[in-house]
Amino acid sequence: MDTTELLKRVRKIEIKTKGLSRHIFAGEYHSAFKGRGMAFSEVREYQYGDDFRSVDWNVTARFNHPFIKVFEEERELTVMLLIDISGSGEFGTQSRLKAGLITDIAAVLSFSAIQNNDKVGVIMFSDRIEKFIPPKKGRQHILKIIRELINFKPASRLTNLTVPLRYLVNAIKKRSITFLITDFMDQNYEDALKIAAKKHDLVGLWIYDKRETELAGLGLMKVKDAETGEIAWIDTSSNYVRHAYHEMYRKRQEETIDILKKSGVDFVAIASHEDYVKPLMRLFNKRAK
Repeated sequence: MDTTELLKRVRKIEIKTKGLSRHIFAGEYHSAFKGRGMAFSEVREYQYGDDFRSVDWNVTARFNHPFIKVFEEERELTVMLLIDISGSGEFGTQSRLKAGLITDIAAVLSFSAIQNNDKVGVIMFSDRIEKFIPPKKGRQHILKIIRELINFKPASRLTNLTVPLRYLVNAIKKRSITFLITDFMDQNYEDALKIAAKKHDLVGLWIYDKRETELAGLGLMKVKDAETGEIAWIDTSSNYVRHAYHEMYRKRQEETIDILKKSGVDFVAIASHEDYVKPLMRLFNKRAK
């Protein structure tokens, strides 16, 4: 893609997602994530009604009078976007590719974050770390992220969710709000997910296409795995084949949901052919309660 076309696409995404973040998501984002990061402020004398669990026992023993620790909402948080750029993102049978949806969501989350004075960083991954963009503030930083998501060519087409989760834990020392944006087409990432969720406020955004859940009856079809390149022929006119395909998806869906819940990870599933505003609003509102 030449520079002129790239800038046009970046500007188009900015106009669309910045408006959404300003008029729809800004307040919900603040309610869902602000206040969850609390920083130590001061020690003061205990007052009637204070939470007894906040007593600072060292200071209390020193002065022989109860003192408590006071915490306040952190004014600045770090938002990390773990973005799956493996080959499966190039799949899309409806209005757009999964990769296009991921770019829009990453942009709207980034603009929502900087409007709340938070830093934004990105880890782009396949089965390896493809690119790390350290957390920063500002419009130019967000536009750089969007440009990379549009134009970056990964070295691998495979997926390994353990890799970015471990990288997050090692690279980002301060607790962050982390959005894992992926189709979760991987296995054996449970341990890494649990460890990352203990250190960071981890949220899963599960991106999928309608045809990953069910096959259309279109007769004999030649299909290619976007990650491995493996080619196969499928008889989509067969009720048995379509049922087996759906059951395979349903089983994977149940397993993924079970993993996320056991790891304490909030999540929402977003279809590539649907408007992502409502699912994100549901997620934000649920977390704000």
